[in-house]
Amino acid sequence: MTIWNLGSINADMVYGLPHLPAAGETLAADGLERFLGGKGANMSVAGSRAGSRVSHIGAVGPDGRWAKDRLTEYGVDTRFIAEVDVPTGHAIIGVDAQGENLIILYPGANHALDSAQIGQALASANTGDILVLQNETNAQVEAARLGHELGLTVCYAAAPFQAQSVQEVLPYLDFLILNEVEAEQLQQETGLDAAELPVRHVIVTLGSKGARYLQQGCDPVEFAAHKVQAVDTTGAGDTFTGYVLAGMDRGMPMEQAILQANRAAALMVTRHGTADVIPDLREVRDAQLD
Repeated sequence: MTIWNLGSINADMVYGLPHLPAAGETLAADGLERFLGGKGANMSVAGSRAGSRVSHIGAVGPDGRWAKDRLTEYGVDTRFIAEVDVPTGHAIIGVDAQGENLIILYPGANHALDSAQIGQALASANTGDILVLQNETNAQVEAARLGHELGLTVCYAAAPFQAQSVQEVLPYLDFLILNEVEAEQLQQETGLDAAELPVRHVIVTLGSKGARYLQQGCDPVEFAAHKVQAVDTTGAGDTFTGYVLAGMDRGMPMEQAILQANRAAALMVTRHGTADVIPDLREVRDAQLD
């Protein structure tokens, strides 16, 4: 089948820092690298590297053709990435010596999508395909509704988190991924904890503690994270999501897909960068992890 990803495409400008700056602090960086990024692009690359066919729906500006070419090199179908007269989205990322990060996003072309473009792309989808969305593009509700009407498995990776954005797509979702803090914020807004949400599959990621899988009508299942020396947590959650979706697409039981995704995320945090350094399936299977 195919994973259809309505997702952001960014140039990630990654600055190495001695520590994350405090308010008002001027801090000299000790390094700069440019990577292909954006939560959408990261998930597309992860899904493709995990062995699935991924078709990306998105947009870049005149300055972003390199990003489209890079996605193509990684095996992603880029036919539905439009070129628009708005600068390509970008992110300024600061990473400290412990691997923690801060991120400033400029959405740019990621917010220049139109419904006709999405409809044209999903006209090629088949019932049972997967549609994944994140909160870095416009037109999320329209895409989720259309995907639901077409019989796609509609997934939402709820980041950057906004409770209202989650609630708007919630009626169309089959699968929701969010982190522990986001789950608490959503509960404050809706009065429902993650296990009570009207979504068949929910994964709550717990950072260094692993992940929790909640399926309607079943007991929660806990998954421990692998213990590794993290150097950069940027893109780890996107890698996890892309691998989970690829596991679903390839017919794995959800528990097996999560175990594989945990391994991929553990490898990812040992690397500096975003989409360009996401591990492929062979690396994930061969990795020596505790």
